Amino acid sequence: MKRFILFLGLVLFFATPSYAIKIGLLQDQAKVLVSVSDEAQMIDVKTNKQVCVIRKMLMYEITPLDDDKMVVRSNWGQCTVYTNDAVIKPIDPNACVYAKDNWYRGILRIMNKEKTLTIINDVCLENYLQGVVPAEMPSSWKKEALKAQTIAARTYAVANMGKHSKEGFDLADTVMDQVYEGIKAETEATNTAINETRGIIMLYDKKPISAMYSSCAGGKTVSALDSFGNDIPYLKSVPSYDDNQPKAGHGVGMTQHGAKNLAEMGNSAYQILAHFYNNIQFVRLNPIYYK
Repeated sequence: MKRFILFLGLVLFFATPSYAIKIGLLQDQAKVLVSVSDEAQMIDVKTNKQVCVIRKMLMYEITPLDDDKMVVRSNWGQCTVYTNDAVIKPIDPNACVYAKDNWYRGILRIMNKEKTLTIINDVCLENYLQGVVPAEMPSSWKKEALKAQTIAARTYAVANMGKHSKEGFDLADTVMDQVYEGIKAETEATNTAINETRGIIMLYDKKPISAMYSSCAGGKTVSALDSFGNDIPYLKSVPSYDDNQPKAGHGVGMTQHGAKNLAEMGNSAYQILAHFYNNIQFVRLNPIYYK
């Protein structure tokens, strides 16, 4: 593989100001179960006023009463909140929230849309990655492969902010975007990869690239032109270095097994990414966007 000399630009990249990324967990629900690891406030998004106290480690059932009301029930009783848009925000910022049979960092947003509920996890970008990277790539793989996956996942997230804005969130928690499994997925190895690449994304022509990736391409990646009929300069066909694996996925951009093999050959994360995404630049986001 050709060796690349890369410039890591420690520049300020001004994206749309956003402390957090909004991940859609559930939609069109008749009811949802939520909890918190420590006491939290339920706050009306429209008025920014507390409408309910959520006690720690109790299970709460939330149901829409009509278009602008929700009922919050637990073993302690129930209350009706007169809003169709609320957040559950732990008082301790290090506390966790529970939904969809899983624990997450950040806060939960509950939206009542025509008497069905949408549940969103509003979470710091780097905390989001802690639940994505080990869900997308085995944490036992080489650190440089994990770092390449991290930068690709972070770049994809930044480039696709607002993708599902009509539904009230940025990205889904499934393969529709990136698999996100919250706290249960976190590992020491992937958290290290995230910390060591903190805030780093890829640009082409001064814009974050849509850093598509898949499992295997079977020897050669597929160009965006051949796959989507759209000629994207940084998504060309290149050797995928995963010949020993059958094709799995769309084959555009980085292949994860290719990243694994290139890391085992001694390539850095930046060399791996520069191979799969043509003529890119690495930059670090302004810290206000990822702390």
